[in-house]
Amino acid sequence: MSIMDWPELERPREKLLEKGAQALSDAELLAIFLRTGIAGKSAVDLARDLLSHFGSLRALLKSNQAQFCDYKGLGPAKFAQLQAVLEMARRHLGESLSRGQALTSPQQTRQYLQTLLRDFEHEVFGCLMLDNKHRVIVFREMFQGSISSASVYPREVVKQALADNAAAVILAHNHPSGIAEPSQSDIHITQRLQQALELVDIRVLDHLVIGDEVVCFSERGLI
Repeated sequence: MSIMDWPELERPREKLLEKGAQALSDAELLAIFLRTGIAGKSAVDLARDLLSHFGSLRALLKSNQAQFCDYKGLGPAKFAQLQAVLEMARRHLGESLSRGQALTSPQQTRQYLQTLLRDFEHEVFGCLMLDNKHRVIVFREMFQGSISSASVYPREVVKQALADNAAAVILAHNHPSGIAEPSQSDIHITQRLQQALELVDIRVLDHLVIGDEVVCFSERGLI
């Protein structure tokens, strides 16, 4: 049965307009993006098959072009559309933490840093530079490493923080495994960075470990 034959409020687009995007399932949201199905399958059926094939919405969204286009019914044009949608989402979050805005919501900060760092296949360490009123100056991607570790040099962090005229920083790095539990080396480098930055009167407000979830050092009493 075609989606157009469904009751109006069961059609994904009409349901979104009536109840809001949050009321839709992953498959329904994906169906709106796909717009059309393939022979014998509606857009919703195709969306469900895609989610089953890739394992999750996140796995589909982070797939590369070859993986994405290998599935029947998809191709370079759809892949380009998807990348554009993802980039718009990243920029939207980035604007919510743009230069000069004060950090008023811990959840907003988590979402922004998770969006930036979660899907790297290698470890990336960065710093969110803040002024003396905790307004955002800039996010700096500082170091990259292997899938298991990144070399972090306190001197380079201090130098960059001074160059950005930061009064405070929030540290962040990802765990490509998806497990956000801080390691002993994470705790050790955080202490070293705190000590180094304190020498130039720059506070470390928090350290966020990004995985499938986000762990904050401040909430664990580690900072």
